[in-house]
Amino acid sequence: MNVDSLQRGLVIDHIQAGKSMEIYRFLDLDRLDCSVAIIKNARSGKSGKKDIIKIEDEIDVDLDVLGFIDPNITVNVVEGGRITHKRKLQLPAQVTNVAKCKNPRCITSIEQELPHIFKLSEEGERRVYRCIYCEQEYNPKK
Repeated sequence: MNVDSLQRGLVIDHIQAGKSMEIYRFLDLDRLDCSVAIIKNARSGKSGKKDIIKIEDEIDVDLDVLGFIDPNITVNVVEGGRITHKRKLQLPAQVTNVAKCKNPRCITSIEQELPHIFKLSEEGERRVYRCIYCEQEYNPKK
């Protein structure tokens, strides 16, 4: 498969295989007026398979959302056909309105205008966030 190289834009790389459409929706990439290429199940020396998203324009990407989905993602900034910056992500300490609390007794189920806020409670392999209102666990890896 041949996907043209970018002259200017972003390459979101090292996405866990199968997660690119989730990222596409989270970042509202369908609203962009530029080319967006999604490469699924590309060969990877590290993980066997990975997804890649190429965006043919420089946009402001919410790195916290990407770090919440998968902190192993790399964001490459391309200018003049070359990668000029590589941004490594981290787990954000808190995310707002990225995920919804699944607890039916949570205040966010009744007061729907409240923001859905999750705080990082457990790093490492489990990677657990908790709703600030009801302490419901949310694991973005699932």
